[in-house]
Amino acid sequence: MNNDPFAAIVLAAGKGTRMKSALPKVLHEVAGMPMLAHVLSAAEAAGAARIVLVTSPEQESVRAIAAGMGFELTNVIQQNQLGTGDAVKAALPALDGHAGAVLVLCGDTPLLKSKTLEATIAGVNEGNAICVLGFEAADPTGYGRLLTDTTGHITDIREELEASEAERKITFCNSGVMAFRTVKVLDLLEEIGSDNAKGEFYLTDIIAAASAKDLSAGTARCTEDEVLGVNSRSQLAQAQALLQDRLRETAMAGGVTMHAPDTVFLSHDTSFGNDVTIEPNVIFGSGVSVGSGVTIHGHSHLAGVIVGDNVTIGPFARLRPGSRLEEGSKIGNFVEVKNATIEAGAKANHLAYIGDARVGTGANVGAGTITCNYDGARKHFTDIGAGAFIGSNSALVAPVKIGDGAYVGSGSVITRDISPDALALARAPQVEKPGWAARFREKLLNISKAKSQKETIKG
Repeated sequence: MNNDPFAAIVLAAGKGTRMKSALPKVLHEVAGMPMLAHVLSAAEAAGAARIVLVTSPEQESVRAIAAGMGFELTNVIQQNQLGTGDAVKAALPALDGHAGAVLVLCGDTPLLKSKTLEATIAGVNEGNAICVLGFEAADPTGYGRLLTDTTGHITDIREELEASEAERKITFCNSGVMAFRTVKVLDLLEEIGSDNAKGEFYLTDIIAAASAKDLSAGTARCTEDEVLGVNSRSQLAQAQALLQDRLRETAMAGGVTMHAPDTVFLSHDTSFGNDVTIEPNVIFGSGVSVGSGVTIHGHSHLAGVIVGDNVTIGPFARLRPGSRLEEGSKIGNFVEVKNATIEAGAKANHLAYIGDARVGTGANVGAGTITCNYDGARKHFTDIGAGAFIGSNSALVAPVKIGDGAYVGSGSVITRDISPDALALARAPQVEKPGWAARFREKLLNISKAKSQKETIKG
């Protein structure tokens, strides 16, 4: 077996017209990450030493965004979209004489697993010139059929439009993923013609060419779901649902309890500790890390948040990017936190906005409290000290510092720093006028009677 590093060619030049979108197809997200990034991640995890990305001339946005994904890529432009064979031929010069295995992938198959790609590469490392990843289709309509001989080797791949009636009954289908050894297959690519219904150069035609030269073509297998290609919004939703199921199963296997799994939506990078409980209708955006012993009540939304151990969140909480909830802290119902640290044991139980702030250890933020962090041009910081108590319906006008152990009286508008252990009150004094309410009601009653009499006379 040859275990030399392999190269990957990722085909992403398709126009994706059925998506009806200004956004290139491969950049549509599944579980918070572009489909292309899912494919690149799988290739990298499988051990790809080099990755060549094939795009069309007008896909500058794909190349720019791919460059920022953190992968080592070589970009190649397919000048004319004349099929997969033409795309692979355009990519080969970028491999710079690579003589090992080459894996060909499509940029719109976000559910591929790295282990499946490893098995496909193993198919050529074990002696085959080519290995095709196939699957059993529930309905093979539209797929290329894998034609095999009595030994199980592939002799040809027949596209739907070229298939006979008998061949269309075959359910073992081509996934679009193929591995080959360049030294054995390079010449075959030059033999691919475009004498077919679409006038394109099909990469799949190298199978028949290989068979004619007694070069073996083996197969690897996977489930149909794993090689779902996304060409429409409906298929995008299908891929999303399948990946969410996979992510939920992984989370629950790792010690997460979900009361209603189908209502919980995870991101590709959501991570959990042990003994996490998630109630229904919780959404995780990208960049969320949850510690152990955490309870997340229903209808909460988290994105870009680090949650420590034994934290309680929600219901109806919104945690935005840049926030950190330290051990034992609590964010209650209808509380929004943005770019703020809630230190150990601190709590904001209801109806508050905490943005660009620190809430110190053991501090309490009362209902209706707002950190006024934006002056119309800049964001400012609010620092709430350890053990501080912020009374309900207070407005903290940043930049401002509340000292350790300080108290803020309910309904206060705080515009200056407060010393540790001090009480701050910033509200109008209460004025009481005895009997005023009774006199006011009598006045209203007299006005109403006068109005009624006037209408009677006019009638």
